[in-house]
Amino acid sequence: MHKSGLIELEVVLAVARRQGFRAAAVELEMSTTAVSNAVSSLEARLGARLFHRTTRSVSLTEAGRQFVAQIGPAVTNIRDAMDSVGERRATLGGTLRINSALGAALMVFRPLVAEFLRRHPGVTVDIVTEGRMVDIVAEGFDAGLRLAPLVPRDMVRVPLGGSLRMAVVASAEYFANRPRPEVPADLMQHACIRARLPSGVPSPWEFAQGGEPFTVDVPGPLVLDAPTLMLEAVRQGVGVAQLAEWYVAEDLASGRLVRVLDEWTVPVPGLCLYYAGHRHLPAALRALVDLVHELRAKEEERNAGARPVKRKSSRDGAKSGRRPGP
Repeated sequence: MHKSGLIELEVVLAVARRQGFRAAAVELEMSTTAVSNAVSSLEARLGARLFHRTTRSVSLTEAGRQFVAQIGPAVTNIRDAMDSVGERRATLGGTLRINSALGAALMVFRPLVAEFLRRHPGVTVDIVTEGRMVDIVAEGFDAGLRLAPLVPRDMVRVPLGGSLRMAVVASAEYFANRPRPEVPADLMQHACIRARLPSGVPSPWEFAQGGEPFTVDVPGPLVLDAPTLMLEAVRQGVGVAQLAEWYVAEDLASGRLVRVLDEWTVPVPGLCLYYAGHRHLPAALRALVDLVHELRAKEEERNAGARPVKRKSSRDGAKSGRRPGP
């Protein structure tokens, strides 16, 4: 059998079961492109079309129906045999290499990485943090960890949570002799601490009004590539910064930092663990992905249980057209 034959057979069965390439990709945690390529490659080797494809539907051809009926039981037996062998390994081992931004690694260390190491002490997790985006396959990483918009389109994405709330903050000392900005345009009169994008240029700050997003190229004396450094600069009264709420929650609660422009800020897409879908998934990475799904399910249950019943108020909508904070 071709070395990727079993993967292609799993793909064909999933497409037939889900009656679509996108749904099959979600089930298999592969990209839609990888699923389509796997089917096309197998069809080319078989010399027969397995699926009818239109813009609205995917269905088996007659040859496809016969093929699926014959391979289905065999693939199930092989999968069961492989699972049986895998279950005998009580302890995972080896090294799991992950490339990540520093801020992303800090955000997930306590809920994800530390818990993974507790459950799988035989695995070594090797995390390389850097601002630049790298080709994780070419550079020998098992997975990457980045904000969703930065993840390459051909990678399998595993969301680690919802959107990240942003906060514009400065120290109480900084605002002691300065007026607090009331609209984003007021930032032009302040010292802003800016983040450096992977391309090397300072990142503009994102806001929204009335549901319409816009950006402001704020001025400032300091450009940094690590949110931890930005937070320290804010604490020292250097200026104003826009950071994920996660970084500044304790400082806001203690009164060390002051939040402004909250009604103008917009959430940004959350973090994703990602990996190449065209190769065998290492056992340690599979265990990490399973843990991500488990923790997300628990978080969704907590949120559902804590969600209050919204009551209508005569004051709803009475405010101005500014977009409410996230």
